[in-house]
Amino acid sequence: MNPRPSIPEAATPASAILLVVAACFLFSFLDASAKYLVLQGMAAPFVAWARFAIHLVLVALMLRVWTNLAALRTGNLAGQILRGAFLFGSTVFNFIALQTLQLAETIAIAFFSPMLTVALAGPLLGEWAGWRRWLAILVGFVGVLIVTRPGFGDFKVGYIFSFCFVVCHTLYIIMTRRMGASESSESLIFYSALTPALFMLPVVPLYGSIPQSALHWGLLLVTGLCGALGHWLLIKAYKQATTAALAPYPYSQIVWMIGLGWVAFGDLPDLWTMVGAGVIVASGLYILHREHKLRLASRAMLGADERELAKKL
Repeated sequence: MNPRPSIPEAATPASAILLVVAACFLFSFLDASAKYLVLQGMAAPFVAWARFAIHLVLVALMLRVWTNLAALRTGNLAGQILRGAFLFGSTVFNFIALQTLQLAETIAIAFFSPMLTVALAGPLLGEWAGWRRWLAILVGFVGVLIVTRPGFGDFKVGYIFSFCFVVCHTLYIIMTRRMGASESSESLIFYSALTPALFMLPVVPLYGSIPQSALHWGLLLVTGLCGALGHWLLIKAYKQATTAALAPYPYSQIVWMIGLGWVAFGDLPDLWTMVGAGVIVASGLYILHREHKLRLASRAMLGADERELAKKL
C-alpha cells in the first residue's frame, strides 16, 4: 500500500490566515467568559454543556435544519462522533484548568498544540511542513517559554488539565482537516455541537445551576456564540490551507488573552511576558514575509506555465 502523497509547501491564502486569527479572537472571549462564570461558582462541566447547547441552537437556527436536512447528511458518522468527542474533551479540560490558571497561562500551554499538530500532520495527513515554518514555529514557542518560564513557579493541577486539553484539541484539528475535504461545512459545525451536547447531557442534573444575573445569562450566551462562530471560521480556514501552514497563527491568541486577563481579572503582564510576546510577534512577522515570497513565486510559476501553453496553441 503506497503512502499518502505529501502536499508540497505553498503560499497560504491570506483569507485562511485571517479566518484563524478571527477565530482565536472569539475563542479568547469564550475562555474569559467561562473563567468568570466558574470563578463565580458555576460548575465547569455545566458551563461547558451550556456552551455547546447554545452552540447547537444557534447553528440549527442559522442552517434552518428543519428545511435543509440534506445539509446535515454525512458519509462518516463515526468520524463526526469521534471529532465531537475530541472537542468535548478539550472544552471540559480547558474550563476546569481555568479555575486555577490565568488566561495567559492556559493559552501559553495551549501553544503546545501547534507543535503537536505539525508533528502529527505529517504521518497522519501527509502534510509535511517546510523547514522554515518549523523554525518559525520553534522561535514562536521559545517566546511562549519566556512568557511562562516553566520551572520557576509552583506546580498547579491546572497544568495537567491544560495538557489534556492540548492533546484533545490537536486531535480535533487533525480530524477537522482530514474530514474537511469530504464533509460539508454545515455537517461539521452541526455535529461538533450535537455530539458534545449529548455526551454532556448527564452532567446537567449533577452540576446544573440557574444563572443568578443578567450578566451570567449574557456570558453563557457569549460562550455559545463565540464557540459556534469561531469553529465555523476554523472549518472554513482548514478547507483553504493545510494544517501545517496554519499552525503558527494561533500564537496571535496570546495577545487577546493577555489583554482580556488584564481588563477582566487584573492580571497585568510583567516584563518577561512582554518580551515573550515580542518574540512571538516577530516570528509571526517572519512567517508573513515568507508567505508573501511564496505567493509571488507561485504567481511567477503560473505565469511561466501560461506562457508555455500559449506557445503551443
